[in-house]
Amino acid sequence: MKKRFNLVDLDCAACAAKMEDAIKRIDGVTDASVSFMTQKLTLEADEGRFDAILDEVVRVCKKVEPDCVIQR
Repeated sequence: MKKRFNLVDLDCAACAAKMEDAIKRIDGVTDASVSFMTQKLTLEADEGRFDAILDEVVRVCKKVEPDCVIQR
């Protein structure tokens, strides 16, 4: 399953790259892309566990960029 999410308060391109790398390492994630320019996250992950994976993505992103919010 592939979904796109808006990001709010993503402040720097370096943080976006760190978030993308961290998301790609999560078990069940097939692919991920974090765009600083468009403030969007594109996530492709196992459909059966998508909600649990998305919860993990939110946790990982908060560690890198505490002010960033992923709009579900």
